Amino acid sequence: MNISEILKIALKSLTSNKLRSILTMLGVIIGVAAVIVMISISAGTEATIAEKINGLGSNLLFINQAFTRGGPGQGNQQGGLVYSDVAAIRDQVPGVAGVSVEQQSSVTIKYNDNTLTDITLVGTTPDYPTVRNVQIKTGRFITETDNERAEKIVILGSEIAAELFGETDPIGETIYANNVQLVVIGVLAPKGISGGTDFDSLIYTPINVVFKKFENNPFARFMGDRVRTIFVSVDQNASMDTVKEQITLLLTGRHKVTSDTLDFNITSQSDIISTQESTTESFRTLLAWVAGVSLIVGGIGIMNIMLVSVTERTREIGLRQAVGATPADIEVQFLTEALMLSLFGGLIGVLMGVGGSELFGKLSGMRTVIVPYSIVLSFTSAALIGVFFGFIPARKAAQLDPIVALRHE
Repeated sequence: MNISEILKIALKSLTSNKLRSILTMLGVIIGVAAVIVMISISAGTEATIAEKINGLGSNLLFINQAFTRGGPGQGNQQGGLVYSDVAAIRDQVPGVAGVSVEQQSSVTIKYNDNTLTDITLVGTTPDYPTVRNVQIKTGRFITETDNERAEKIVILGSEIAAELFGETDPIGETIYANNVQLVVIGVLAPKGISGGTDFDSLIYTPINVVFKKFENNPFARFMGDRVRTIFVSVDQNASMDTVKEQITLLLTGRHKVTSDTLDFNITSQSDIISTQESTTESFRTLLAWVAGVSLIVGGIGIMNIMLVSVTERTREIGLRQAVGATPADIEVQFLTEALMLSLFGGLIGVLMGVGGSELFGKLSGMRTVIVPYSIVLSFTSAALIGVFFGFIPARKAAQLDPIVALRHE
């Protein structure tokens, strides 16, 4: 028999029992759709995390405090970064585009009759716009002179500016943060939420103002003003690893610690993204395997139905053998029917998977990303399952004795 005849007979056989064929394909449809949806959800989550981390700024290194252990004489046991480290990194490490540090305090701000509570006041440095990739809409940002003199000034996030002043230009106006009088010198352009931070709902002031007015530390004269995280923006033309190594050497000497007792740690955006990708990749693989179980169940369904079909069509098989069909012809015929079931099911599953991913993203608010390889993977798997699970019924049909088959009622 030629290919067109085999396909014609297979299609006729499947359409003669439409409901049974649809139910048989259901397992494959669900399996293929599940694989595509699960991988798209995982890929969407991974992309969102990467965007949030990259949204913190460009080419960043994060220097965080870490606490050392041990007794006297084993290094800086206070465990941490101090504000003076910022200037040291900026002035002594080549390849640094900007260095910023943030010290936050929750305040109540007032302007005339408008009062906003639980507003985050960020004490920071002049390099903040470069490091955090924010833009000034009107006015200006903090300067080194402002910071050195602890000038009582403030820059408003766009949302705060709108809530306090509406359409009025706030530059030069005075607001109160708790009981501290601050003059507005600038407003940031809208940035939205990035890295879990809503930049539009923050207000900014020189970090020395926060140290002196909002977090007065009586031990700062001896120990320095403690900071939690220092953000370093690395020049695009510089090596991230080299800059990281230079900062490590600088801070190790400044803090009088060894490589075994570091009181800080340095991570890059790529380090964080790689860690997150590793986690989500494992999760995605698990989801894909769970969804793949549905494909296997669908394959078992195909095998069961094809075995039933062989039993029902025993006489038909005998007649074909009697008029010249070889065992190979019979085997190919039934294998083709199993393959068509899996391919049709795979095609419908792909359409449902793509549509389901888009629908899930819209209804749940979660980001989904259709990954092309998931379509190829799931459809190919469906085809292979059709061949694998269709082989046993096809083999059984080919091995029927034509005399016995003709006698079958």
